[in-house]
This record gives sequence, C-alpha cells and structure tokens, in this order.
Amino acid sequence: MKLATTRGALSMFTRQLAPTLAFVAAAIASTTLYAGEPTTHMSPDNPDLEWIACPEFFHADCGIAILRINEDGSNADVFFRYPAGESFVEHWHTSAERIAVLRGTLEVTYEGQPTATVATGEYAYGPAGRKHSGACVGDEDCVLFIAFEQAPDTHPVDSR
Repeated sequence: MKLATTRGALSMFTRQLAPTLAFVAAAIASTTLYAGEPTTHMSPDNPDLEWIACPEFFHADCGIAILRINEDGSNADVFFRYPAGESFVEHWHTSAERIAVLRGTLEVTYEGQPTATVATGEYAYGPAGRKHSGACVGDEDCVLFIAFEQAPDTHPVDSR
C-alpha cells in the first residue's frame, strides 16, 4: 500500500513538474534564439521616449510609448499613461494584455468580473477580446506597463 501511495505521489509530482520543465526548456531555447538581440532598460521618465496619442475615444492627455515590438507587430511592450481622476471607455483588444501598474491606481472592470483596484506594483491580466472599462483613481497619473501577445489594438465596444 505504501508503494502505491509513493508511486501516486511521484506521478502527481511529475505531472506538476512537467510545465516547469517545459518553461525552463523554452527559456533556454529563447536565450539561444535571441542571443544576438539587444537588451532594453527603460523608465517612463526617459526624455528620449516617443509618446504617441491614444485613440481618439480616450482622454486627450493619454499617451502610449512603444518599448519593443516585433516586425509583425506581435510581442509588443508599451507604457500607457492616463491622467488622474479620468475614466476610459469600454473597449476590447484582439490580444490578451498583461498589465503592471508602475504609478497610480487603476480601477478596471472586465466583463463578467467585479471591479479590481490595481495599485502601484500590482499586476492584472485581461483575456483577448474581453470588454473592459476603468479609471485612473486618486491624485496621481497612472503609468502602466502593458505586454501584448499580438499586435496592439483598441476597439471601442460599439465597434464589434
């Protein structure tokens, strides 16, 4: 009986370890694949950043700085700046978005989910195609780091 339990535990451990081993293998492969690619270090305060205007349905003081993007538009990393006290309209993206709040406090409501308050230093994930709206709450402008898997786009909900 003890042997069967040990085998079961080993089998469960192997199933749990497999994703980690796959991640490590992928990381090693990508390190080899991108060995010639330069590294990047960037602050949202860097005066060399090129801030571009957000789509017209966002606040006029909204800005986006593209940090890195593949030639096909995939794997885009951006800074997103939004003024304190302002909300943004319900919209959606073709790509999933991974968000880290660098400054300020973001309130975001994804369709079917309760509103989340994401403070400086915290992370949020938005699935591809999921409608969401939100606001930069408090007295400090929000600066977000957002990673998109596919080419970044933004569609107001009424464009579906």
